[in-house]
Amino acid sequence: MNQTKLVSSKELQSEVSRLTEELQMRDQLVQQLSQELFRLVKGNSSFVPAPEVSDRHQAQMQAMREQLQAVEEQVSFYQEQIAERDAEVYQLRQSVQELTDRSRMLEQVVQELPGVYRQKFAERLDPIKEKLEQLQKENRQLHTELQSVTYRLAVRSRKAKGLDLPSVDETDDRGIQMPSFGNV
Repeated sequence: MNQTKLVSSKELQSEVSRLTEELQMRDQLVQQLSQELFRLVKGNSSFVPAPEVSDRHQAQMQAMREQLQAVEEQVSFYQEQIAERDAEVYQLRQSVQELTDRSRMLEQVVQELPGVYRQKFAERLDPIKEKLEQLQKENRQLHTELQSVTYRLAVRSRKAKGLDLPSVDETDDRGIQMPSFGNV
């Protein structure tokens, strides 16, 4: 892109408008001059313009043609710049649209992430819960077996040692007789 002159689109349009008006004014002046010359020549057939006046008019006409060509070149340059800017604007709009679409997609993904994480966590947690329940069940079973074994060992060791346990006498109204420890 040619960056020698960076002119805004409005400035370009105003410059083109100004130059167009100037061209129209010059065209009117040339037309009036032509009409006046035609009228003078037609009205006076013996009228021959002086060579210095004719040369001067030709020089002015040449200068005007050169100015017109310069203006046309400027208009062409500005039109190229406008076309380049329009292409840039189009590309930028395309980029904005693509980025907007991508942003929407990412927002949707971000909104779905908590649900996905919950689902994945639940999927990973299910086997752990099952294992925990199995271990708790085994733990309860082992605890029950431990109590049973402890009870049996206690019964066996009582029988083997012959422990003196209080006896329950059915005829006695007091119930269980406890050994006395004295005045403690």
